[in-house]
Amino acid sequence: MRPIREIDPPTCRALRGVVFDVDDTLTRDGRLEAEAYTALWNLRRAGLELIAVTGRPLGFAELIARQWPVDLAVGENGAGYVRVAGQGLQTGFFEDEAARRAEREVLEKVVAAVHEQAPWARLTDDSWARRCDVAFDIGERVRVSPQQIDKLLAIMQAQGARTVVSSVHAHAMLGGYDKALGVAHACRAALGADMDADREHWLFVGDSGNDAAAFAYFSVTAGVANVAAHLARLPVTPVYVSDADRGVGFAEIARTVLERR
Repeated sequence: MRPIREIDPPTCRALRGVVFDVDDTLTRDGRLEAEAYTALWNLRRAGLELIAVTGRPLGFAELIARQWPVDLAVGENGAGYVRVAGQGLQTGFFEDEAARRAEREVLEKVVAAVHEQAPWARLTDDSWARRCDVAFDIGERVRVSPQQIDKLLAIMQAQGARTVVSSVHAHAMLGGYDKALGVAHACRAALGADMDADREHWLFVGDSGNDAAAFAYFSVTAGVANVAAHLARLPVTPVYVSDADRGVGFAEIARTVLERR
């Protein structure tokens, strides 16, 4: 990983927009940092498009779409999206309704298996707002060991679920999506844009294991400094990294990009 200050002006000038993770990329201890929110507005004022993609629930993605300066909010690691347009709220899912219904039955079995085999595991306290996945708390309200995380993942996988791990949650999901595929699908459906053909003109910023697909998909990528703690779960590391961590690091990345434009 190279320091973000090494990003070159032609790359920055060629950017159409920024795709970004939320937890521990814009937030610290669960709260959106002022520097990061200001950075979003600065990027918007500079004419860049903004897409949030998070492991947080789609119910939270709606709030982001309504109140943040973003063009699109993708939730639950790519499972669906929310957009506020002139005609009102626009929503969509990666999988169709029949598939989501079948997946929900499997996810109920995942929860039952976890409760039986790992009774210490707690569902996230944002589970009420989830539509397509199941998530367990591994670092937000509780702290669990790496060995416990591995056991939790094994239980979920044994029930047929795919798993990803963020800095705060371990997710079980059944659909064929991830953060990269989910963003590409949402862009086609909601914006009429072909992300596959345009990916070199987008900067992705993230911090942890559930960002792995996006770090691999986008050509221009950056991690906030705390990504260093999650490199073992990232087969492809970010190209650039900030000196500062979390939301302050995101602001550093945004400021550097804008200065070089």
